[in-house]
This record gives sequence, C-alpha cells and structure tokens, in this order.
Amino acid sequence: MNILFVADPLVTFKIYKDSTFAMMRELQRRGHAVAACEAQHLQWQSGHPVSALVRHITLTGDPDDWYHVSRQGREALHGFNAVIMRKDPPFDSEYFYATHLLEQAEREGARVFNSPRALRDHPEKLALLEFAQYAPPTIVTRSPEAIRHFHAEQHDIILKPLDGMGGMGIFRVGPDGMNLGSIIETLNQGGATSVMVQRYLPEIVDGDKRLLLIGGKVAPFVLARIPQGSEVRGNLAAGGKGVAQPLSDENRAVAEALAPTLAARGLLLVGLDMIGNQVTEINVTSPTCFQEITDQTGFDVPAMFVDALEAAMEASA
Repeated sequence: MNILFVADPLVTFKIYKDSTFAMMRELQRRGHAVAACEAQHLQWQSGHPVSALVRHITLTGDPDDWYHVSRQGREALHGFNAVIMRKDPPFDSEYFYATHLLEQAEREGARVFNSPRALRDHPEKLALLEFAQYAPPTIVTRSPEAIRHFHAEQHDIILKPLDGMGGMGIFRVGPDGMNLGSIIETLNQGGATSVMVQRYLPEIVDGDKRLLLIGGKVAPFVLARIPQGSEVRGNLAAGGKGVAQPLSDENRAVAEALAPTLAARGLLLVGLDMIGNQVTEINVTSPTCFQEITDQTGFDVPAMFVDALEAAMEASA
C-alpha cells in the first residue's frame, strides 16, 4: 500500500517517542510506501481533486537523519491507498477546514483515518459528555457564574481549555476557591471562550492513564502518566512520568463499552484518558504513547495499529 500521513512538519518529530513515526516505521517494515504532507498544504481547486504537496520518504534508521525524500510534488489524495490524519491540536478553524477538504477527498475515493467527519463530531473534550455515565461530573460553559456554582457543588475542581493539549492551561481549584476568579478570567476571556470543568479526582496520584482503542479493540497495556512533585498534571509534556502497566479489568470494562461505538463511527484509533475508573477525555486527533508502551512492555502497539489499518483496507476493497 501507498500511505499518506497528514502531520506536523517532519523536522519537528521527536522520533524516540513519536507515535506517527512508529506507525511509519512499521508500515515500511511490512513493505508499504510512506509519504507525508502538512495540513497547510492541502488544496481544493474547482474542477480538480483535493491535493497536497507530498513528500515520498524512506526511513533510514539513523536518528540524526531519520528520513530521505525520494520525490515530492503536488498529488491528489485519492491516489493513495490510505490517508492517515495525524495533525496535532489545536482543533482550531484551520483544523476544521482541513477535515472538510479531507472529506471531499473521501468523496473522490480516498480512505481517510480517522474519518474527517468523526474528527469534527468528536472534539476531544466535548465528546466525553456523550458518555457521561463513565465520566466525573463535568460542565462545559462560558458562564463564570455557572463555573462558580459548579465549584460550590463539587468543592475541588479541574479547569481546562477546550482546545489545549499536553496539559496546557490546566488549573486545579480546591475547596477554598483560591484564585478561582483569576483562573476563570484567564480561561474564559470575558465570556468569549468555553471552559471545561470537572470534579478533581484524587486517583490522579496513581496516574492519568492512556488507553488505546485500535480498530474497536483495546490494547492490553496502558501508560499511566504520573504527576511529579507538586504538579497536578500527569501529562508527559508537563513533566509527568510515564509508567506502562497492564490494563485493569475495571478499565477494560469501560473501554470495551465505548470501543465498538467509536470504531463504528470511523475512529480507527482513539486515546481514552482515565483517572481511576473514570474517563476524562476521548482523544481522536493524534493519540500518542505507542512507543512508551512498546518500549516498556514489549507489546507491539504499532503492529496492532497497522494490523487494524490493513484489515480496514481489506474490508473496503
């Protein structure tokens, strides 16, 4: 197969931990061809198919010079066997427009994973509320008064922006309410920006666990991202320590309840975040932790992903 990745610039990849790189490496190991483009280079001109400035690459195995470009130029997306959308958040207007271009490419015959429509329909924090029975008490609002009322009910809360990633902009406010007003002003921007607020889960001390749902199945290991020192965030980008561990029976039950529904909607890969036994986010844009889990447990997450991709392509043939 000839596989196109829509991703961030290749020069920004940290290949020792990058999940997109791990996918590329496994695809090349199986004999598939790999190409890459950036979302900013997608183009749809009247009378022409959706195209992109594409670079066909070969992975070298050299960490200092990890890919070589064999050829490059503008190509139609429907000319690839599969297009894998791996652009990192933020899920801003440009990301939104990119999903529309990718959906048009689907109409022209491209196979896109995750489905562009599913990406639009499952913004990573809002998607959680559809499955509220598996989540902590949560509110998404622009109203400062509603946030204060939620704090009065829950006493200990986490506030986060809807478009953040890697733990960016996350705050905890305890029962004393210290700095709640200032935090609301920072995140809410005078009522212009919606904020997600959840009850604080003390189980975070044992880690914010990343579960991977791949092709409707649950990977058997998770990465517990454990906050360090006085930090409330477990995100690896915020200094959390990643510890791979077997999937618990309790977490498996929740994940298996969600996995078939999400897969049926065109989400080949989902990163489910759980604290304790409660889901805190449903990540669909570019879920990570492939390499951390594989390195620590020996379970080959990239192989599981490529197995699922190959099966999806065979099913549609």
